Amino acid sequence: MRLQGKTAIVTGAASGMGKAIAELYASEGAKVVVSDINLDGAQAVVNVIKERGGEAVAVQTNVASEEDVKRLFDETKQAFGKLDILVNNAGIMDGMEPVGDVSDERWEKVFAVNTTAVMRAMRLAVALFLEQGHGTIVNNISAGGLFGARAGAAYTASKHAVVGLTKNTGFMYAANNIRCNGIAPGAVITNISSSMTNINHFGASRQQLGMAINPRAGQPEEIAQLALFLGSDESSFVNGQVIAIDGGWTAY
Repeated sequence: MRLQGKTAIVTGAASGMGKAIAELYASEGAKVVVSDINLDGAQAVVNVIKERGGEAVAVQTNVASEEDVKRLFDETKQAFGKLDILVNNAGIMDGMEPVGDVSDERWEKVFAVNTTAVMRAMRLAVALFLEQGHGTIVNNISAGGLFGARAGAAYTASKHAVVGLTKNTGFMYAANNIRCNGIAPGAVITNISSSMTNINHFGASRQQLGMAINPRAGQPEEIAQLALFLGSDESSFVNGQVIAIDGGWTAY
């Protein structure tokens, strides 16, 4: 039980990597707040966790809403009294648009979910962690935050911003027993493509060039194992890092 006695929030946890992380955390003893805009999906994950003997609650959250994010933290405190681990997993794709084609609307929507929401959740978490004297943040960032050709301009920029936010936060609060790390998955079999609309053919064709050197796609459960390590005390000396998990894709 690597997370025995700990409470964790996992955003975007109704499916994909978030679901896998929530279920693995619960199996390792954590009390899990399953956060997602899809309440039915979040509740289904909670039901699975409870069937397996774990503890969890579902909270419907549109992470782009500051009010919803605040309510998420309020309901976490009401349910479990504390927070030990925040996993910022919720995210959306763009339409592969290069900067010459990106609209303000697309840019603002992607940044609202992928970047601003992460900052707001971290801001609330850090306030709690400073009171408690400890806490851990795990940001699901993507290889798109490390390299330039895994998506369009908006997604790439939004994830690069979270890399900087992760490193800055890890450094700033290192002396307060607060850690902040990121994971950078490569291609993973999830339903994030459902958030893609009006695909830009030029941008998609440029992005596609790198797929030929991708060894394989990962499973959400493989990503969850790294999130478990970073959320646990086993990674106590790991801070301010962003770790690629991509089957060797970015080793080329």
